[in-house]
Amino acid sequence: MSIVSLSNRLQVVGTSKTHRLSLVRIAEARRFIDPQFLNSPQYEAETLGALFGCRLIVKVEVLNPIRSFKARGAQYLASQIPAGSRLVCSTAGNFGQGVAVAARKYGHQLTVFSATDANPLKIERMRTLGATVCQVGKDPDETHDATQAHAWDTRATLVADGRESAIAEGAGTIAVELMRWPEPFDTVLVPVGDGSLISGVGRWIKAHAPNVRVVGVCSSRAPAMLRSWESGRVTLVAARETIADGLSISTPYAEALGDLDGVIDDIVLVDDPALVEGMRLAQRELAVVLEPSGAAGLAALATYRKRFQGQVVATILTGGNVTPEQLHDWLMAKFVEN
Repeated sequence: MSIVSLSNRLQVVGTSKTHRLSLVRIAEARRFIDPQFLNSPQYEAETLGALFGCRLIVKVEVLNPIRSFKARGAQYLASQIPAGSRLVCSTAGNFGQGVAVAARKYGHQLTVFSATDANPLKIERMRTLGATVCQVGKDPDETHDATQAHAWDTRATLVADGRESAIAEGAGTIAVELMRWPEPFDTVLVPVGDGSLISGVGRWIKAHAPNVRVVGVCSSRAPAMLRSWESGRVTLVAARETIADGLSISTPYAEALGDLDGVIDDIVLVDDPALVEGMRLAQRELAVVLEPSGAAGLAALATYRKRFQGQVVATILTGGNVTPEQLHDWLMAKFVEN
């Protein structure tokens, strides 16, 4: 990783009385997001709840044109940038699709950097949505460095998931909808990659229902956000190979870590086999196809059943972009962890 990249990320996170994420802007963000990405289905998954020994409410964020929640924050951010701007971002795929949709809606040009082994389905969809896609490196930090260099060379606006408050605030619209549920939750389980989703969701929930526990779910092979949150300092933890590309980060942004201050209660880790079990349960019981990252909340329930028994639990099913080969390997064949 370059020194420039490290200096942007490795900072001590202090506690601030004024939260960076605005409740007013979370509420406002809905006006700038296409209706097709709003009001996603949320309902009680009775058979899964019976299996886990809890009452389970799922919010399904895969029934939209990009099969993930990522357009919410991207569109809110893009609405604040002058039309005709050049944008650049790095992504495992879902965020790039979200920014591509947003760039098209608000008249921007977009270049996306992804790893050389990124999901080919996601790569093709980003191109279909109008983005120029460059594949560089296998390590996320190597891809990030190439993105940063391109932004510098071309004077493009670097859009970084986890760093931009508007992305987290746009993601927070999920919580606005979720909290319309007619009874209180005990726990809300949220997948954690760069942190924008859980910070936006947690910010809204804690302001309106402070007794609800907001629990993040990280991959056990990418625990950087957990270690950083525990220590209060951005901590580099090299991510090992995992099927959950959307959860695979090694160095969180200081801004993302700061946004977690006071809005989450815990972070748990799940392994790849548990993510596959979550995918299979979603397909079998909900007829919903998820990618591994999208099934993180279900994986947490499968891993920590006793912890959530008897509770009213909500989780967000965040993404469903999988190739036919991945569907076979994870849903039909016997999964063997690397």
